[in-house]
Amino acid sequence: MKKRIYRRMPVNQFQPSSISLDEVGARLVFAVDVAKVDMVAAIAGDDGRVLNTIAWKAPRENAAVLGILQAFRAAGFLVEVAMEPSGTYGDVLQYHLEKDGFPIFMVSGKRTYDARELYDGVPSLHDAKSAAIIARLHLEGLSKPACAPCPERRQLHAAITIMELHQRRYLQLVGNLESWLARHWPELPALVDLTAASLMALLARIGGPADVAAQRSEAEKLLHGISRGLMDKEKITAILDSAGPSVGVPLMGMERNALMEIAAEAHRALRAFKGAKTELEKLAAPTPAAAMAPVIGRTTAAIVYTDVGDANLYSSAGSFVKAMGMNLKEKSSGTIKGQIKITKRGSSRVRHYLWLAVFRWIQKDPIANAWYERKVKRDGGKSSRAAVALMRKLAKALYYVGRGAPFESSKLFDVRRLELAA
Repeated sequence: MKKRIYRRMPVNQFQPSSISLDEVGARLVFAVDVAKVDMVAAIAGDDGRVLNTIAWKAPRENAAVLGILQAFRAAGFLVEVAMEPSGTYGDVLQYHLEKDGFPIFMVSGKRTYDARELYDGVPSLHDAKSAAIIARLHLEGLSKPACAPCPERRQLHAAITIMELHQRRYLQLVGNLESWLARHWPELPALVDLTAASLMALLARIGGPADVAAQRSEAEKLLHGISRGLMDKEKITAILDSAGPSVGVPLMGMERNALMEIAAEAHRALRAFKGAKTELEKLAAPTPAAAMAPVIGRTTAAIVYTDVGDANLYSSAGSFVKAMGMNLKEKSSGTIKGQIKITKRGSSRVRHYLWLAVFRWIQKDPIANAWYERKVKRDGGKSSRAAVALMRKLAKALYYVGRGAPFESSKLFDVRRLELAA
C-alpha cells in the first residue's frame, strides 16, 4: 500500500487544472465526508482511483469548493457529488450544490463503515479514507439519488419539533409535580391522573391540600369548570375530602409558591402542546398523510409521512417497512442460530408512535386483539414480540392505505384460525 494515500490538501491550494480530462475521462466523482466544520472530499475518476483529496472549513470555505466544481464542469467534466446523510451538517453544502445543478447521491454510512477494510486491507476509518470509500461505493452503484424533502414535509418536520418541545417540557414538569405531591399530598395521585388539566389548574390557582380544604367550594367549582363537567362528582368529592386529613408534610410559604408555580407551568406547557398538535394535524390534512389518519390517528400519520415519506414513492411494501427500520435481521454463524429481530435502522420516532398505535388498534379491533392474544400465549407471555409483529403488519398495511387502498384487518390475518364468534 502506498504511503500517504490519504494525504489531504487545503482547498485554497488545489488547482482544478491539475486534473486533465484527457487523462482521467469525463466522469468525475466528488465524494464528501461530512463533518460539522472539517469537511474532506476525495476526487476520483471513473476507475475509482483517488486523484486528490481536499479539506476545507464549512461553511466558511464552501464557496471555494463550489468554485472548484464549477471549474471542473466548465472544463467538460461530468461531475457527480456523493455524500453521507450525516444529520444536518451537510445540508448547507447540499443546498448550494443543488442550486448549481450538480447531481447529488447519498451513500449509506453503514455501507461506508462495513467497507473500511475492503479496499486497503486496514481496519481503520478516518475522514479522508471515508471520502475515498464513498467514492468507490458510488462508482459501484451503491448510492441513491439525493431527495430533498418537499416543502410540505419540511413544514411538518418543524411543526413536529415544536410539538415535541412542548411535550418534553410538559412531561418533565409532570414528573416534578409527582415528586412534590408524594411529599405534600400523597393521597392525590391515587385519585386522579397527574396529567389531568383540572388537577394542574387546581394546584396552580388554589395551592396545596390545606388551601383546598380551606377553599372547598371554590375548588369544587374549579374542578367542575376546568373539566367541563366531565369529572365525576364522586371523584371531585374524593379529591376534596383527601385535602383536609392529608398525611403529607405541610407546605411552608415558599414551598407552596413552588408547587403552584410548577403546576402553572405544567398547565401552560400542556396547553402549548395541545395547540402545537392541533396545528400539526391541520398542516397534515391536505397531504398524503390524510390517507393513513383514519387507521393510526392524525398525529401518527403526520409523523410517518414526515419521517418516511409518501408510500407512492416506494416500490414495494417491504421497502416501506425497511424505511421504518422494521425489516428483520438474524445474526447466525455455523451451528449458532441467533434471534430474529427488527433492524431499527429507520426513524425511531416512527416506531415509537406506531408502537402506541398498535395498542389503540388492539383495543378497538377484535381481529387484531384475538391475534395478539394468541401470539402472546404462543410466545410464553412475551407481549413485546406480539406488539412488534403487529407493528410490522400495520406498517405493511399503511403502504397500501397510503396508495389509496381501504384498510381491512381481515386481509392481515388468517381469520379462520382465530376462531372469532360470528
